Amino acid sequence: MRNRAPDKATLLAAQDWALPVPIAYGPGRLAEIGPRCAKMGVRNPLIVTDRGSAGLPFVARLGELLTAEGLSPALFAEISPNPVGEEIGSGREAFLSRRHDAVIAIGGGSAMDAGKAICLAAGIEADLWAFDFDRPPPVLPPGAAFPRLVTIPTTAGTGAETESTAMVTHAGKGMKFCLWHPQLKPSLALLDPELTIGLPPNLTVWTGADALTHAIEAFLVPGYHPLCDAAALEALGLIAAWLPVAVRDPGNMAARGGMLMGSCLAGIAFLKGLGLVHAISHMVGAEFDTHHGLTNAILLPALLRFNLPGMEEKAARMAEAMSLPDRSVEGFISHVEALLDEIGIPRSLGEIGVPADCAARIAGKAMQDAAARTNPRAASATEVRGLLEGAIARGRS
Repeated sequence: MRNRAPDKATLLAAQDWALPVPIAYGPGRLAEIGPRCAKMGVRNPLIVTDRGSAGLPFVARLGELLTAEGLSPALFAEISPNPVGEEIGSGREAFLSRRHDAVIAIGGGSAMDAGKAICLAAGIEADLWAFDFDRPPPVLPPGAAFPRLVTIPTTAGTGAETESTAMVTHAGKGMKFCLWHPQLKPSLALLDPELTIGLPPNLTVWTGADALTHAIEAFLVPGYHPLCDAAALEALGLIAAWLPVAVRDPGNMAARGGMLMGSCLAGIAFLKGLGLVHAISHMVGAEFDTHHGLTNAILLPALLRFNLPGMEEKAARMAEAMSLPDRSVEGFISHVEALLDEIGIPRSLGEIGVPADCAARIAGKAMQDAAARTNPRAASATEVRGLLEGAIARGRS
């Protein structure tokens, strides 16, 4: 039987981990950012966040803490909820023109993606799309290095704080691309659950469901990766225990901490890969600017019903991690659907404005996404179209 989820005292205590990058977890730890940056040699950081977060207290607080330590921060916030290539280009210009020496990405998934992409673009004279995950990475010139990167998530969902991949929309193609470079790694991921306390209720729900999807899809990816699988199962235990509490009781610091831990672990787990939920969601988001976590959550049940038959052992292990009494495939799917109902996820993509006539086009694009290749069950474009049509019209049962 799995160990119980961490107790309240553990979730409220400061924790430091070094895998896969330096991670500082604990309530109030944003206060350490100035000395930590100074110790890394950072003097002139560019704070990157999205337009919706630019005026929020945590951005101002970050600037104050950096300035108090003698650093000279500037803010770049021209980032959409689904960052586009042109915005990354503007961020690169801001970084280079002011001779910044680091990027501090603070906010939700869009801020994480934008901060990482700006680091990529500022590090090498190369076309942004040359960093496409499906292409050989550009070669760093001798002596060159990417800027230092610090990530500070303020939502418990994206899990993007410990790795270098960034999802960016190519406006001309209406597609999202995964950009990365193996030599870009965050120098610090700072996880302070106090920063998630003021999150609007819908974002608590959508980002929490995003973390749930990450953990499930990562665990279902074929192949043996005990580190990622262990992270996925621990994430599922944390999310099952704390997501409903965080939704019901937004000021509960232990719940916020448990979700931030779970989100981080789920993000580590998907270094193994993801699946068709993400492949489809990326392209829906690129065309219709839907929230990524919300889109994932609506798609998840349909893809579980497609993927899980024949994967009884994996379903049982996930159910055990979530302390579910019914560990069958149907029992697991039913619990996920009930959880989505409980936290208020809409039942269909049609309810959030995704039109029925996009299914064939989106399916074709989804087949080109890297996440489609690591789905546990092979699918044709026709099958993906059918799954998408069902998710638009009917949603979960």
